[in-house]
Amino acid sequence: MTTGTEARLERIGTGGRYVIVPMDHGLTMGAVKGLADIESTIDAVTRGGADAVLTQKGIAPRVHDNKNGQGYVVHLNGSTTIGPDEQDKRLTGTVEEAVRAGADAVSFHINVGSDYEPDQLSQLAEVTAEADRLGMPVLAMAYARGPGVDSTDPESLGHAVRLAEELGADVVKTGYSGDAASFERVVEATRLPVVIAGGSKGTDRETLSMVRGVMDAGGAGVSMGRSIFQHDDPGAIAAAVAAVVHDDASADEALEVSGLAVEA
Repeated sequence: MTTGTEARLERIGTGGRYVIVPMDHGLTMGAVKGLADIESTIDAVTRGGADAVLTQKGIAPRVHDNKNGQGYVVHLNGSTTIGPDEQDKRLTGTVEEAVRAGADAVSFHINVGSDYEPDQLSQLAEVTAEADRLGMPVLAMAYARGPGVDSTDPESLGHAVRLAEELGADVVKTGYSGDAASFERVVEATRLPVVIAGGSKGTDRETLSMVRGVMDAGGAGVSMGRSIFQHDDPGAIAAAVAAVVHDDASADEALEVSGLAVEA
């Protein structure tokens, strides 16, 4: 890892742990709740405790004045929910463009096991090579997705995260296997910091219990989008997640310190 990569990596996390809030869903889904006024959402989640936010390159002008000194990740591929196949992620930017947009890191999505895996695998390898030349960290979003693939199977998830390390990523995001014991096997498949996606939105306690499970398994945090930016109080849920990731809080302790109601 180059000095530049290491320095920038510190800007998107705290002490090797990460609370990243992806908000690239405007490309995927349109201006959904939480993204129409993305400036206010970015301000709320970074004040709440998010280490970094993530968008497509074109949103960069709306990010910098509102991220309160926190990190910024530019995502480099995507697809839409109204297109022919959402798993067919296509390139939307380059590492050089991310540098010009003021990013501290780049991210790239690969669906391991899908029909599009071969092209995405080659593209991720190209992204990590370009990023290494420019001293830019890469967050690989490596999911187990495709025909006949169980997206929560720890062996499949372990394969996905190891693939990210093999191709030169610096941090890897994947799905959650459902409990700390099985997710420990995922974490053990790589030496990279492993963070999880948010998954389907549940109650606040369910979300925080999932985050607690990740940390108990040796994970490094979250890259959690809709569960945070579409919350009725994005700043509060960001603070709660940060309490679990950075302060080792339990789910109930995190609910209490963030001012969210402790559910029965």
